[in-house]
Amino acid sequence: MTYEEHLDEVATLLFERFGLTEHAAIQLVMKAQAAGYFSGHDDDPSICTQLRAEQDAKRVFKEYGKPAATPAPGGPTRGRPRK
Repeated sequence: MTYEEHLDEVATLLFERFGLTEHAAIQLVMKAQAAGYFSGHDDDPSICTQLRAEQDAKRVFKEYGKPAATPAPGGPTRGRPRK
């Protein structure tokens, strides 16, 4: 499969196996791509296989699927406590 087909397959697997929406799956693939995760795939299309897509979907979900850390409401504040 081509590099683009590989990315499509990874997004499809994220949607089907990990319960993401189609939009979220595509965004996750784009996030991994922007981080350089797929750069080897672009350089060597022979690794763009179904088996590798399945492995990549698992890894992309694990590595890039965590939501960004946000401060908890009511968390610690800076400065002196109010009286």
